[in-house]
Amino acid sequence: MKIKINHPSEERLQELDIKTWDKWECAPSTFEWEYSQEEVAYVFNGRAKIKSEFEEVEIKSGDLVVFPKGLKCTWIIIESIKKVYRFN
Repeated sequence: MKIKINHPSEERLQELDIKTWDKWECAPSTFEWEYSQEEVAYVFNGRAKIKSEFEEVEIKSGDLVVFPKGLKCTWIIIESIKKVYRFN
């Protein structure tokens, strides 16, 4: 169960229509999370580490991230984060 991260072009972001996705913000903190559905998120600002039993990744501004369904992880928000997301 791996988290996928890529860096989409502006054209790709327009194709995905991220302006219509739900918004989420969080100040520096640490919390547990489990994904009941696959989530696709685009990070506008900030930085966070996501730790699971499989890996530890860092996400930051400009990242398009896919969190797989069933992932159990710990979020460590390093810098206040702003993202948009949708469930698949």
